[in-house]
Amino acid sequence: MVIEINKDIDRYKESVVMGLTAKQLLFSVASVAAGGGIVLLLYSHISLTASVYVAIPVAAPIALGGFYSFNGMGFYEYMGRKMRMIFANHPLVYVSTEGEETIREIRMEEETVKNGKKSPQGKKRKRKKISKRKGKGKEL
Repeated sequence: MVIEINKDIDRYKESVVMGLTAKQLLFSVASVAAGGGIVLLLYSHISLTASVYVAIPVAAPIALGGFYSFNGMGFYEYMGRKMRMIFANHPLVYVSTEGEETIREIRMEEETVKNGKKSPQGKKRKRKKISKRKGKGKEL
């Protein structure tokens, strides 16, 4: 006896009607109902073609809610995250830990090295220590 099992059992989905899952069936019925209702309501006021063009932007997101999946996220979750990234994402700001005086000293040392002279202090600048847990330090 041979029983066929999907190799990727996590992606297995049980079909309800015509190969559609319950979620896909629900969203497709809602999409057709919304689009059809808009076409029937607007057909008498504007032409059939124009009423279909009005219905598509309403029906398409509803249908995508049932069929679209990206990285395990549904359409609405994906678009919600995308909108947060576009509108609610704050830029990261870098704040230097060195003061202006230290930067001037480093630039002066670089200029003296370029000119072939010794540094005015005659030694390298001191390195700061960052204290970590239990008082141990690490040089930068």
